[in-house]
Amino acid sequence: MSKPRMASVSMALIALTGCSASSVGIRPSPAPSATSPAQGIHKIQHVVVIMQENRSFDHYFGTFPGANGFPVQNGRFTTCVNDPRTGQCVYPFHDTADRNLGGPHSASNATADIAGGQMDGFIAQAEAGKAGCEATHDPACGGGSTDVMGYHDAREIPNYWSYAQNFVLQDNFFQPNASWSLPQHLYMVSEWSAKCAGADPSSCQNALQSPANPRDQAGKKNQAAPDYAWTDLTYLMYKAGVSWKYYVQTGTQPDCANDAADCPPVNQNAKTPGIWNPLPYFADVHQDGQLGNITDVINYYKDARAGTLPSVSWITPSGQNSEHPPSLVSTGQEWTTSLVNAAMQGPDWSSTAVFLSWDDWGGFYDHVPPPVVDQNGFGLRVPGIVLSPYAKTGVIDHQTASQDAYVKFIEDDFLAGARLDPKTDGRPDPRIDVRESFAQVGDLSSDFDFSQAPRAPLVLPLTPSPGPASSSGG
Repeated sequence: MSKPRMASVSMALIALTGCSASSVGIRPSPAPSATSPAQGIHKIQHVVVIMQENRSFDHYFGTFPGANGFPVQNGRFTTCVNDPRTGQCVYPFHDTADRNLGGPHSASNATADIAGGQMDGFIAQAEAGKAGCEATHDPACGGGSTDVMGYHDAREIPNYWSYAQNFVLQDNFFQPNASWSLPQHLYMVSEWSAKCAGADPSSCQNALQSPANPRDQAGKKNQAAPDYAWTDLTYLMYKAGVSWKYYVQTGTQPDCANDAADCPPVNQNAKTPGIWNPLPYFADVHQDGQLGNITDVINYYKDARAGTLPSVSWITPSGQNSEHPPSLVSTGQEWTTSLVNAAMQGPDWSSTAVFLSWDDWGGFYDHVPPPVVDQNGFGLRVPGIVLSPYAKTGVIDHQTASQDAYVKFIEDDFLAGARLDPKTDGRPDPRIDVRESFAQVGDLSSDFDFSQAPRAPLVLPLTPSPGPASSSGG
């Protein structure tokens, strides 16, 4: 039986809308001249954020040498999770399956999985999920499976382990919100998850689990489109004249509009707002005339090849290549490798940083309790990898950090340290805090050595051979 391939990408081109820096707000960092080369963090002129789906740190890197993985004593795992159906405590086990089911991953499930820091709710939540409904991609589904205790290593994900071995692996890296995909993607571009009564930013209220969902539009044409009226990062970039694109893979997206729904996957493309593509409903994107910056991922490959990557790129997958259960791990790794290879083989590589992560834990076990920073997060621990010609080699970054650090890095690199702060950003909203100012967010600049000569790319095969087994402790 042939292996499923990545979903095809649309060839439709969306023209970029031009913009100029405003005399109000943030000034862009001056471009380096021949006599004044870029220094430090400003050697990174292109940030590429690749956001995959629904894997915990322990699920992918729990047996990675030197990482904060599964606790081991005398060669055996020391943590297990009770299975309420059998009364037995289930230890982590090597899972050879390419297709996983995971568990429920809403805000209530995060609370139950964390269990006040005991980190022992995963199997109960998976078994309480709607058995047999995993094919509907409902975030309340767990398939009634205990594969949440399974882990992969270089045998299933050799390219991800190669990236970790040759660049920087972050092993105390958390999703920004203790919930599912839509709130995380809102944080990824705006540092808040909210619901607004209208176009006025002052009407927005905090919403961890249920911000207005653009996916409702696909099945409920009479329902009003959501207003994301608060300020997102593209507003600061527009004011500073910093280029950006949000690349969308044509295909489908999983997860329903709410935890109680059963729904089939919904089609997505660059013109379709969705849980992984929320920017089309941000008011400031419309006001700034930048909807054209949301474009098909085929243009990422073209931009990387031509050396025309914007300063900031976000890349979102389709359901098939997202690694979101039940999509295949191998297909997601193939997709991600193609994105990284494109960056590495293009003329912009010498000034690029690729930030690779997974948006939430997907119900899979992780043994590290997340820090509590506010009422929205942090969520559970997820893998994070930093790839760059200036990234340190074979380093595990143990600092406590979250995906909010991507926004902080972009602001420090391109916006002279400006923040999405209602007191200073020129577009006040009632957000609950300024996440980038929190120490727990971390500082990704420590993952780089800007004194080193740019490293050569590490171009990997799209369909690699299995790597060696880890020393698992199982």
